[in-house]
This record gives sequence, C-alpha cells and structure tokens, in this order.
Amino acid sequence: MPIASPLSSALQPRGVELRRVAVNGVELNVALHGEGPAVLLLHGFPHTWQLWTRVMGSLAERHRVSAPDMRGAGASTHAADGYDAGTLACDAEALLEALGVRSADVVGIDAGTPPAFLLAMRRPDLVRRLVVMESLLGGLPGAEEFLAQGAPWWFGFHAVPGLAETVLTGHEARYVDWFLGAGTLGEGVDPAVRDAFVRAYTGADALRCAFSYYRALPTSSEQIAECVAGGRLTVPTMAVGARPVGRALERQLGPVADRLVGHVIEDCGHFIPLHRPEALLRLLGPFLAPGPQGSPPRGWGGNP
Repeated sequence: MPIASPLSSALQPRGVELRRVAVNGVELNVALHGEGPAVLLLHGFPHTWQLWTRVMGSLAERHRVSAPDMRGAGASTHAADGYDAGTLACDAEALLEALGVRSADVVGIDAGTPPAFLLAMRRPDLVRRLVVMESLLGGLPGAEEFLAQGAPWWFGFHAVPGLAETVLTGHEARYVDWFLGAGTLGEGVDPAVRDAFVRAYTGADALRCAFSYYRALPTSSEQIAECVAGGRLTVPTMAVGARPVGRALERQLGPVADRLVGHVIEDCGHFIPLHRPEALLRLLGPFLAPGPQGSPPRGWGGNP
C-alpha cells in the first residue's frame, strides 16, 4: 500500500509510488514506476532510491521500475546487521518475490553492485540481465591497476567500528556534499536530491548503517569468492565505468562471465545516473529492451 515516506517531500518524479515492503526481516521503502518487464535498481553510498530520479521516467516508459532504499538507508529499516552482500542479495530476491516478479533486469551501482552480482549468480532463472557500475567485486583479479595506490581513503575510515559516526555526527551535510562534488566532477546535483541524501544520512544511527556496508566488506569478499569458485555468471551482463573505477569492474568480470560487454562513460563521475543520465540511458535502453529471457540484448556486442 502507498505510504507517506519521510523522504516524500524531496524530489519525486510524477507517477512514482512509494511503498513499504516487508522482506527478509526488514521493511524496505520502495519507489515503483511504470509498467512492463521488471527492472530492479540498487543504489550505493551516500544514496537513496532518489539516485535514479533522472533515469526512472525513461525506463518506466517500457518497464516496471522498482528502486528500494537499501537496508539501513533512507526510509528503510535501520537494521542492526545484515549489510554483507549475501544478505543484501537475499533482500533483493525477497523484494522481487513480494512484488510478484518472476524475472527482472537488475542494475546495481557502488555498494549495490556486489548484491546484484550475487543475486545473478545464485538465481539466473530470476535475473534476466545484469548491469553493474562503478564498484569492485571483492578481491577478484582485475582491479590491480585501480588499487595500485591503495583503496580510496574513506574505506578505512568507515571500516573502524564507531569511529566515523562519532567524528561525523553534526557534520553530515558537509560530508555528503564532498561525495556529491567528487562524484559529479564538481558539477553537483539537484538541490532536492542533495537534501534527501543529507537527511537520509543524518544522525549517528543512519551513519552506523551506512558504514556497516564497509565493515561487512571482508564477509562480502568471501561470499563473492566462494560463489565464483562454484560457478559462472551466465546471464547477459553489462559493466559500466566512469571516474574513478573505469574498466576495473569489467576486468574483474571478464574471467567469470559468459556474456559480458563493457563501457566507460567519458567525462562522467561516480554518480552516473545523476551526472550523465542521458549517456547511461543510451546504454540501458537497448541492453534492457524487452525480449525473451536468455535472448541476446538488442545490439549485443558481447561474446556469446
């Protein structure tokens, strides 16, 4: 049923319905838009479902788009645990089931990429096509060049239990603004979206949830390695890079994916759906074009 969300006063495209859905021991705030084959959009940090506001309308012309606030983010449950990629993949699977979806295209960015990947690995019958962006998949080979100078500085800062939320409480807006600036190459985002992100990550408990994703990275990495050791990624997959990740994710996927195509969007920051939505839609449109499950995407350039 529709609800009044704490984020509903922020930017909300016409026709979007907000619904609260109970899944896997938590309640997810989910934005729903359009009709047609299902597309599930999974965000990262410091995002909410509103990361997708500049692409949802176009996608909804041909698809039923579902964009949840991930566990612990926005108006979804601030859970005590469950921030590893495996549990997040279970959240996504349970959400699709609760929405009555039997086949979906899954799109993940940043922290949404590992659960999207694990869901596609575990449930190729459920995931029709996979799109992953601007993230790394645990310790899989291929990201050595990107990591040559070490992981981004905030990974270590966020990983120390209790530290980042203690330091940042009261300074959340400035911290989120730094990521918004870096993630759009200094161009910034719509003020309403910016304000929604700041509200979503204000307060010690909201910060704890956000940083729990980083604290769970060792577990997520083990889950990814175990999954890859036992199988291959068989669904058609597109890896999209920008700054700073570039082709690192594509290189990680190459040895484990049967049908992979990669793209880098030039002059684009990490927040691809907000920074260069038109360029992203030019890639998503043909790749996600409705067709029989398992059929090659329109204009497919990957190796069969």
